[in-house]
Amino acid sequence: MDKELKDFAAKNKQNLGLVSLDVPLISNLNVWVNIALIKQYHQNLPDDKAELLVLQYLRVYGLEHIANKQTSALTNKERFFAMLIRAAMVMDSIIVIDRPFKIIPDVPDDRFIYNALNIIYDSFKECHIFDYTWFKDRYRMIYVEKG
Repeated sequence: MDKELKDFAAKNKQNLGLVSLDVPLISNLNVWVNIALIKQYHQNLPDDKAELLVLQYLRVYGLEHIANKQTSALTNKERFFAMLIRAAMVMDSIIVIDRPFKIIPDVPDDRFIYNALNIIYDSFKECHIFDYTWFKDRYRMIYVEKG
């Protein structure tokens, strides 16, 4: 699986929004700054506008209360949402979720993941999930055509 993920990432590096434990949130920054860095660095978005944008995204998940938390204080689900929002900040984002059940081990199946994606559906171009074959029973086969 690592080779497939690396190959996919290399082909899509300009628009890659990676949700992975291998690309963690920065531990000494709070949540909103972790997420805002993408827009600040790539699009020179000022701090105040970046913070407002991040707060809008957190609000759609009912998570504005985690904006100033350090990453170590997050639950697995909160961390997943923060990483997902960060991935969506990439322009024309192709979100790749790498082994989601390692990030959110307490989630029994893919419904949580797809519900999270549906909430920000218009914020990314594509989403691909890379996972171990032995987790295949946790996934339902779905196909969603955008636009």
